[in-house]
Amino acid sequence: MITYSDELKEEIRLANDIVDVISQYVTLKRSGRNFFGLCPFHKEKSPSFSVSPDRQYYHCFGCHKGGDVFNFVSEIEKISFKESLEFLAERARIPLPVDENPTFQKNQYLKDKMYKINAEATIFYHERLYKPLAKIAQNYIKQRKMDNHTLTSFKIGYSGEHHELYQHLKTQGFKDEEILATGLVHKNDRGEYIDRFRKRLMFPIMEVNGKVVAFGGRRLDDNEKTAKYINSNENLVYSKKKHLFGLNLAKQANEKKMILVEGYMDAVSLYQRGIHNVVASLGTALTEEQGRLLRKYCEQVILSYDSDGAGQEAILRGLSILENQGCDARVLQMEGAKDPDEYVLKYGSGRFQLLVDQAISLVEFKIKMLKNKYQLENAKDKIRFLKEITKILSDVENKIEREIYIDKIAKQYHISKEAIYAEVNKTSYHSASNKVLTKPIINHKVPKEEISEAVVKRENMVIYLLINHFKEAYEKIVTNITIEDLQVRENKVIFEKILESSAEESEKIIQCIANIEDAEIQSHISEILVTDYEINSVEKCIEDIIIIYNKDRLSRRKLEIIQELKNETLTPEEITKLEEELNRIIIELAKGK
Repeated sequence: MITYSDELKEEIRLANDIVDVISQYVTLKRSGRNFFGLCPFHKEKSPSFSVSPDRQYYHCFGCHKGGDVFNFVSEIEKISFKESLEFLAERARIPLPVDENPTFQKNQYLKDKMYKINAEATIFYHERLYKPLAKIAQNYIKQRKMDNHTLTSFKIGYSGEHHELYQHLKTQGFKDEEILATGLVHKNDRGEYIDRFRKRLMFPIMEVNGKVVAFGGRRLDDNEKTAKYINSNENLVYSKKKHLFGLNLAKQANEKKMILVEGYMDAVSLYQRGIHNVVASLGTALTEEQGRLLRKYCEQVILSYDSDGAGQEAILRGLSILENQGCDARVLQMEGAKDPDEYVLKYGSGRFQLLVDQAISLVEFKIKMLKNKYQLENAKDKIRFLKEITKILSDVENKIEREIYIDKIAKQYHISKEAIYAEVNKTSYHSASNKVLTKPIINHKVPKEEISEAVVKRENMVIYLLINHFKEAYEKIVTNITIEDLQVRENKVIFEKILESSAEESEKIIQCIANIEDAEIQSHISEILVTDYEINSVEKCIEDIIIIYNKDRLSRRKLEIIQELKNETLTPEEITKLEEELNRIIIELAKGK
């Protein structure tokens, strides 16, 4: 696996001015030394998003996101740090090293060609959609009330009756083995090259960055001998479990929630009617990889699958996967239509949005499915129903959440709360007694909210001085302040990185901390760099900080000695020694005052 050197990262960082890059996404206006604009990461009316051209950092004082140019691209494009580095290298036309392994190089070359073929096929199909021979597709589009904006956004196209794509790709200079690798064309027993998709409405499947990796094709005639939908086979650039249809568009909605549907047309139909935060799974079963992908772009996922048995089972699996990923997963309940496409055409986007807002949780969905299994008018069935419910409720760890469900279930199914509590406690007890007790993990990290504001500000100022006034501050600070003196995790990491770097000037410090890939730390650095600490004299500021740290150290030692003197096993000599040290500390602290 290729790793990029710190020198290359710095070259790419310097070649991409942060103001130029951010200006492509945000309207910036200069105010003093910095630029300001509306934050792209949260909704706001007045600008709190600051960009420093001097330090090449950004920071939002509203949502507290910040960092360097790599962090910005990673955050705005929803890609990894490595991908953002490659994105910016391409922008600056800086060549990246390649793996020398022959197999890797061959696969990389083929993948590159496949992306180009898919891109060319997308254009080819899309242009065919508007030609006279595509009448069958045009009639379908009118019937489904799709407008040109939607067709262009999804790059929807039409594959003709004949083997036109293969001939077109050949005229573009692509080789047979490259075309075959995409699965758009296959070779029959007679050695003829046959287009896989014919007389179908074409849906390009794209990566988050907009690169086309595969296609789905919907049958347009009444020939039931052929499948209603066919899709590209998995290949070097496409794995259906790792992609979601429409995610490249849905991420632009910048919503905290995402609607997950089953089919291409469900996603397209909702998008057409102004619901842009929608994606489709490529098959009924949501995968863990798709779950992780969704969690990356939103906090809440609303599942809206078909109301048939397979769709309901798929919802259960999907909900469990999403909850394991830390998502707030919910189910949209729909009546009067078999799928979102039919519902939104029938009742409109307003009614559908109401269903989204009223979506139910995994617990509520499980209980609803249970209800369908039992006749609640029958006493024995109602008892079984209650026992099954309590198994579900006993798995809810949050006591407040559990209490809300119990209250709701008691009212809805006319069961006393006391009876439900009794069964839940019984189930929880048996479950706990069967578990192996393990030693709890102790987290020694001090939570940030427990550290006083004065300490945080002082520590931040130490980092600020090391970065901005390196020559005056470095030797004095590292001689008098240790990493153990710091409490804020981010400051500890930055301080340690600076010590390890053996840097000799401020610019080298910036380069050193820019290579920290932790987004929280980059945000913390950006906040420090854009904060005005109102320092009149750097020398006096350093001196005052050192005095405070020395005083804190003495105060801590004073308390330790007082505790040690309570030990009855101490010898007279040990007591005398501790009392002498205590007196010296008290005198030192008095001088400090």
